[in-house]
Amino acid sequence: MTDLTPIYRIAGLGILVAVLNIFLVQADRKEQAQMLSLAGVIIVLLWLVQMVAQLFENVEAVFRW
Repeated sequence: MTDLTPIYRIAGLGILVAVLNIFLVQADRKEQAQMLSLAGVIIVLLWLVQMVAQLFENVEAVFRW
């Protein structure tokens, strides 16, 4: 069975950022809401880069003598 932990982490962060973004926009802090969204995207991209690096290491290990 496939490990779904990274998917749940990304979804959890997305939900948290979305809720905080709504609160910040309603408090008329649109700049902070935009920075929060940008920070969330950067965090997820860093996680994805780490996962892709691990994938490449696993593929390399399969084809290594």
